[in-house]
Amino acid sequence: MFEGLSDRLEKSFKILKGQGRISEINVAESIKEIRKALIEADVSYKIAKDFTNEVKEKALGQNVLQAVKPGELMVKIVHDELAELMGGEQVDIQINANPTVILVAGLQGSGKTTFSAKLANYLKTKKGKHPLLVAGDVYRPAAINQLQVLGEQINVDVFTEEENKNPVQIAANAIKYAKSNAKNVVIVDTAGRLAVDEVMMKEIRSVKDAINPHEILFVVDAMTGQDAVNTAKAFNDELDFDGVVLTKLDGDTRGGAALTIKAVVDKPIKFVGIGEKMDALDLFHPSRMADRILGMGDIITLVEKAQEQFDEEEARRIQKKIAKNQFNFNDFLKQIQQIKKMGNVKDLMGMIPGMGKALKDTEIDDDAFKGIEAIIYSMTPEERENPKILSGSRRKRIAIGSGNDIQEVNRLIKQFAETSKMMKMMSSGGGRGLSQMMKGIKK
Repeated sequence: MFEGLSDRLEKSFKILKGQGRISEINVAESIKEIRKALIEADVSYKIAKDFTNEVKEKALGQNVLQAVKPGELMVKIVHDELAELMGGEQVDIQINANPTVILVAGLQGSGKTTFSAKLANYLKTKKGKHPLLVAGDVYRPAAINQLQVLGEQINVDVFTEEENKNPVQIAANAIKYAKSNAKNVVIVDTAGRLAVDEVMMKEIRSVKDAINPHEILFVVDAMTGQDAVNTAKAFNDELDFDGVVLTKLDGDTRGGAALTIKAVVDKPIKFVGIGEKMDALDLFHPSRMADRILGMGDIITLVEKAQEQFDEEEARRIQKKIAKNQFNFNDFLKQIQQIKKMGNVKDLMGMIPGMGKALKDTEIDDDAFKGIEAIIYSMTPEERENPKILSGSRRKRIAIGSGNDIQEVNRLIKQFAETSKMMKMMSSGGGRGLSQMMKGIKK
């Protein structure tokens, strides 16, 4: 995500590092590079110029010239300005009415239908709501079927009237259905077109006027850059929507849409899509996104994702087993499965400060744990329960059964033993256990 922009911004900060003397010329050169980085990231010239003028004013106002570490101070100024450019504060969806009606709009191919299902899943699992999905796209082939399949995946009802080709009537009837069937959120998926046209706009305005939605969300493909921004402006002029949803953000190496859409339409980015799975939907936090752009990672989001999968009772059980030296491959397997639920492995590791750059050219497959799982599944229940019995002949059998080399099996068993030992140190004696572990690492 935003790899190109991150690299170019880092280059601009290097101008202020290792300089014997910092001058206005150095600062001006750094700011020029920042402006160039933004323009190459598909940010409009006007916004890039306004942004860098603001950075320059703050930089000189905060005495970057006299700072002990001018490069670090410049990074902080750019970080704060980037966060402000993207909206400043995180803005959540408003779901206070019963039922809350949400209208989802956007061009064809932007990911409206998938987002509608992801939003229903988010509101159901994170907010405890009872959503109803409405199939209002009566034109695109298989659109209704797609929403039904997704609704089935997340166990959310989908309202359809396949013989009815009037989206206004369908939306109005869906709200009546929701009221009589205890559904407290109605998410209306609407038809898109390949480009903005008056027929589409007139139709969606009619839907809006008929159902008076509490929230209108505009969905746009982040990878289309300035086209996304221009489309957002056209829709906002007609619908006055409440928030933006950027889909496919995980594939956006430039970042132009994320950086400038708020400045152009003055509406917050509320959600970002970062994958195909139904739980691959995140709230948009401008400050955290600025962290990631500048290579600082995103520890807060990583911790939040971990907490979502965190089972307190299971953690206590594991801790007791570790203390008694009974941690086994069944427990190890459960830990792997919890990590997998958190999302894409490379994306998760990129949230750790410094790791994004280190992993830049590294391919980490979503099935990164597949080999480890295959080895563990090739063990007998007794072997998983008691790793100490894994003799040479057993390891050879496991290697053949899992389709791995014996070296891979040996490596996993060794890593497991070392991990178990470290965990035992951590659990015994509190800080003393930690200090012992650190001594072991230093050796």
